[in-house]
Amino acid sequence: MSGLDRIDRAIVDELQRDARLTITELAARVGLSKTPCQLRKRRLEDEGYILRYTAQVNHNKLGNPHIAFVQVTLSDTRTRALDAFNREIRKIPEVEQCHMIAGGFDYLLKVRTSDMADYRALLGEKISSLPGVTHTSTFVVMEAVKDFAA
Repeated sequence: MSGLDRIDRAIVDELQRDARLTITELAARVGLSKTPCQLRKRRLEDEGYILRYTAQVNHNKLGNPHIAFVQVTLSDTRTRALDAFNREIRKIPEVEQCHMIAGGFDYLLKVRTSDMADYRALLGEKISSLPGVTHTSTFVVMEAVKDFAA
């Protein structure tokens, strides 16, 4: 965000906290009138600083409160192997996040399921059978202390 001034950063911060702010509320919070605020917001969207607006949902009520982080090690880390893994991991809806890691393993996944049995089936039937996967290690979340930027 180096090309942004203090007001642009304030707009981004406020929208991260509450993307449903009206332009009037947003303008008041960042100290602008409505029109300049709307123009800046649109520019931030057009230039790719703001990618999209999403809803934070209650996963307990939706029936998928179980979170696990999974370290994945591949047998091959050449471009073709990484591309194959990346393509297939995107097809698994329970994988909320997937990050390539520099370290003792290759990927870190955030996986959300209904319970441990559902997770175990996902790991055994889908994740472990992805292209090149040789090893996984699972870390189960006991409590989400901070889950969203706020």
